[in-house]
Amino acid sequence: MPWVLLLLAGVFEIGWAVGLKYTHGFTKLWPSVATVAAMVLSMGLLGLALRHLPLGTAYAIWTGIGTVGTAIFGIVVLKEPATAMRLACLVMIVSGIVGLKLLSGSGASAAASTP
Repeated sequence: MPWVLLLLAGVFEIGWAVGLKYTHGFTKLWPSVATVAAMVLSMGLLGLALRHLPLGTAYAIWTGIGTVGTAIFGIVVLKEPATAMRLACLVMIVSGIVGLKLLSGSGASAAASTP
């Protein structure tokens, strides 16, 4: 369950990162409200996931999901460049996310030993 919470936290991170583009510096009310709500949900879900997952692993995966998702949104929706080097860098980030997940096991033992 903590991994699902972390995944959802990452999805909401994508939402607030993308939302920042549409707030126009927090001058547009409803995009700003939605962006702040996504921020709160993202942080809250990350906090819940951290009850059972190691901090470094969870934070790196959370930011990685946000980074890759936001970049893909930019490429697909905002028509930002999808150069070979940019895509290769995104693949490396995804590889890091997968590697951290695979190497962390359940994460329960590392989290249980922290205060």
